[in-house]
Amino acid sequence: MFEVICKDGRARRGRFQCARGGEVQTPVFMNVGTQAAIKGGVSASDLRGVGCQIELSNTYHLHLRPGDGVIRELGGLHRFMGWDGPILTDSGGFQVFSLAQFRKIKEEGVYFASHIDGRKIFMGPEESMRIQSNLGSDVAMAFDECVGNPAPYEYAKASCERTLRWLERCKVEHERLNALPDTPNPRQMLFGINQGATYPDLRVRHMRLIAELDCDGYAIGGLAVGEPAETMYEIIDAVEPHMPPDKPRYLMGVGTPLNILEAVRRGVDFFDCVMPSRNGRHGKLFTWDGAINILNEKHARDGRPVSERCGCPLCRNHSRAYLRHLFKAEEVLALRLAVLHNLQFYNDLMAAIRRAIEAGQYEAFYHEYAGRLARRI
Repeated sequence: MFEVICKDGRARRGRFQCARGGEVQTPVFMNVGTQAAIKGGVSASDLRGVGCQIELSNTYHLHLRPGDGVIRELGGLHRFMGWDGPILTDSGGFQVFSLAQFRKIKEEGVYFASHIDGRKIFMGPEESMRIQSNLGSDVAMAFDECVGNPAPYEYAKASCERTLRWLERCKVEHERLNALPDTPNPRQMLFGINQGATYPDLRVRHMRLIAELDCDGYAIGGLAVGEPAETMYEIIDAVEPHMPPDKPRYLMGVGTPLNILEAVRRGVDFFDCVMPSRNGRHGKLFTWDGAINILNEKHARDGRPVSERCGCPLCRNHSRAYLRHLFKAEEVLALRLAVLHNLQFYNDLMAAIRRAIEAGQYEAFYHEYAGRLARRI
């Protein structure tokens, strides 16, 4: 399922085999299609063109609409959205954090009020596993509680213990569902999630305990939710030595190009973040020399592409001036082109990282680009 091909320091170059869609080369950035679509007018077929290897969708949102039962009837999420590559589905646990004003956490699970129409919803470990089984994703994430940072120590400790109990329930239900004769994807994998807020002792203890459950992979959750970047790196440093070396490692919801460089340096394999698409829709574009704001007046007569090094549809065919005009004219095409560019950049970045690790030159690559990618031009 997962193999580390080579290492350069703690940076790992690997490959991950999925039941559908074949092999994923790691480190990898998962392009986020929360509701089975990339925001900004980007289709599943567009993803192949920008180098996407694996797509991520959200359990909570798809459960609300169109409904996981509908998606199952229509052949599963791959067929529904027209994507033939691997899919990872988030568990809905992040909504425990992001929809705080609409939810109540109990031992059995979480009671929500839908952010769409206010109707009452319950989701616990078993429900999350059933929804993700109906979706037929390649990787299902365990149901967990993500707490905001900073969090009181005693609350974070109790949350960790509950998340461990929920993972045990997830694993039992996941195995039961995979064994059913009519299950959409009998080889669906399950990743456990490490929690513990910003407390290294809670993080390490929790990681050791969930590692004993022998999941198919492990994620570090509950970061990039309010804490400084340096604190996030410190937590990764604390947790990584206790993560199984033969399993994929996923840093959830991260992040900027610099965040990715730092986390790869610390042994992380998988990433996801809405930043490329969200920033693109607001005119912020990533390049190898830093980020630019295409709305700035200085681009009004600039005939150059956004990046000479980029092969995306925007950079191959259009100028900075044209993209700025589209944004100012409020043309939908502006969003599509900008999002495609940012996704291409992120996927190109990951390919360059993989080459650097293979060549034993990741440290040099890191020092060359860490400062440049963090700049605003």
